[in-house]
Amino acid sequence: MTESAFIHRYEPATSAGSPPLLLLHGTGGDENDLLGLGKMISPGSALLSPRGRVLEHGMPRFFRRLAEGVFDETDVRRRALELGDFVTDARKRYGIVAPVAVGFSNGANIAAALLLLKPDVLAGAILLRAMVPLSDPPTAELHGKPVLLLFGQADPIVPASNAARLAALLSQAGASVTQKALPAGHQLSQADVTLARDWIGNVAAEAA
Repeated sequence: MTESAFIHRYEPATSAGSPPLLLLHGTGGDENDLLGLGKMISPGSALLSPRGRVLEHGMPRFFRRLAEGVFDETDVRRRALELGDFVTDARKRYGIVAPVAVGFSNGANIAAALLLLKPDVLAGAILLRAMVPLSDPPTAELHGKPVLLLFGQADPIVPASNAARLAALLSQAGASVTQKALPAGHQLSQADVTLARDWIGNVAAEAA
């Protein structure tokens, strides 16, 4: 097993027109957590779903944190680069194009970091309950990459102001950001599924 290897699940595409998805779970999840979500929002897509390699009280995560909402940013950078290497290797292994990340909570945060640190790894991202991952992010060139950012108005973990800062940060880097506040908390809702499905359908149509 190489340093960049992750325990993961891979399900091949069943439809040629659907972009592959990189599924990134939240704290305490694993490589199985978001497979159902991936199938709901983009039926037919190839699914690549790694398990986070950091343990917090036995719960898998994608990077360390110092406290709730306070990230170990050195670790964020390191783990994002590791994840980027894994995706690059998986693309060769499975013969897929650059995926669209679908990240929830901690998984959305590492996806945002990946967009900023290794923009070429992803074709776009669906960020569900994401926060700004780096206080001093690098200057990224996202060249119109599509990003959907969905946050909950009653989210006790992610303040609306933080989600707005992330949207602005990605927009300034050149991403094409669609941002929407939902009447929800930190958990996902049916509205997340519907919006993500419609958004990715539009992304696939534009890429065709």
